[in-house]
Amino acid sequence: MKLDGTVIRFIIVGVINTLFGTAIMFVFYNVFHFSYWVSSASNYFFGSILSYFLNKGYTFKYGKTDLKSIVRFTINILVCYLIAYGIAKPAVRHLLSGYGKTIQENVAMVVGMVLFVGLNYLGQRFFAFKKDNQ
Repeated sequence: MKLDGTVIRFIIVGVINTLFGTAIMFVFYNVFHFSYWVSSASNYFFGSILSYFLNKGYTFKYGKTDLKSIVRFTINILVCYLIAYGIAKPAVRHLLSGYGKTIQENVAMVVGMVLFVGLNYLGQRFFAFKKDNQ
């Protein structure tokens, strides 16, 4: 199986972005005791700024910086976030109902991250940074 070049570049950018955003999310939740939603949203707010520039220029080689790509990117991040974390929290709460809230929400944040990655790649490739000839 041959991987598309964008997949490999997306993975590299994703590792950088994941380290950055995950640190923010878990510090906000476990050190500053911000809520599940504030902590996970902060990950994507700050991480998305980094992700926009890295994926636009490096992963998808989208040459323009225009309002259209910024709006599409923002919509994609918001939709992926709401779907991924909206599914993760109730699913993990159900599966780990015998555990405390802190464990449930930490696990839900990890599950949300995994769901987000797949949705985000598809959204960035085929929507946010879609080239006119695709």
